[in-house]
Amino acid sequence: MARRVFFSFHYQEDIWRVNQIRHVGVTKDWEAAPFLDAASWESVKRKGEKAVISWIDRQLDGTGVTVVLIGSQTADRKFVNYEIQESHRRGNGLLAIYIHGLKNREKQTSYKGRNPFDNFTTEVEGWFGPTSKRLSEIYPTYDWNWDDGYENIGKWIEDAAVRAGR
Repeated sequence: MARRVFFSFHYQEDIWRVNQIRHVGVTKDWEAAPFLDAASWESVKRKGEKAVISWIDRQLDGTGVTVVLIGSQTADRKFVNYEIQESHRRGNGLLAIYIHGLKNREKQTSYKGRNPFDNFTTEVEGWFGPTSKRLSEIYPTYDWNWDDGYENIGKWIEDAAVRAGR
């Protein structure tokens, strides 16, 4: 059975790169939660922050894994940060993939952005009691090009689901 996956990314900057990854799912054993097209995304945004958060929450329903696709500006996006926080709270498996090396519509790559998992900490049990760790110390981060994302994304998603008990 295919895993249902939520993809978190900076829409305006990275949708072209994201679509390249999403199309890999056609031949692999995972299914992306629905994406909005540009017109629909703008329509939801015009309704305000509550409408966007409500849409995100509905898209996260029924997913077991959240994949954060990191472009040059992803770590600074308010809604990406909400998606990470909410995915962690729900117990979704999480992983991140740098996508700056993929080409955009103009056939240009981008610079490597910061890992948005660095924006969050959580309490984890340690030898000497609870300790605070960044999500980047807990969840794996890959590079689409260097780590052969085309061949490995299915394994990364499955590993994240298993780690989360999904």
